[in-house]
Amino acid sequence: MGPHSWVALVTIAAILVYVWMGARVGKARGVSGIAAPAMTGDPILERHVRVQANTLEWLPIFLPALWLFAIYWNDLVAAGLGVVWIIGRVLYATGYVADPGKRELGFMVQALAAAVLLFGAAGRIIWTLVVIGA
Repeated sequence: MGPHSWVALVTIAAILVYVWMGARVGKARGVSGIAAPAMTGDPILERHVRVQANTLEWLPIFLPALWLFAIYWNDLVAAGLGVVWIIGRVLYATGYVADPGKRELGFMVQALAAAVLLFGAAGRIIWTLVVIGA
């Protein structure tokens, strides 16, 4: 595979997880009978909407951090951390919909993976600027 192919596949997988969450919102709308644009009135629908929205809030943190980590550190390590992030998001989604109190494990897993990617990339970029000067 070419450069950063693993990270590219993880990027696609993350987007597909987001699509899956959107499909779950649609299914919850059908089950609840609540048509768009309404977003309230059924607790399960509201949980699905919140899971999708929270994932959208994290994607602008996760995706650039994933790619910058791959560029400045290592493609396979970045891809592995990306898979951990995806697993965390799935745990968050299934936990939150079942019971909002069960969202914490998934949230912490994905937040930790995103933090390692973000601060790892930032640290390496700063190190490169200071030590190498480029």
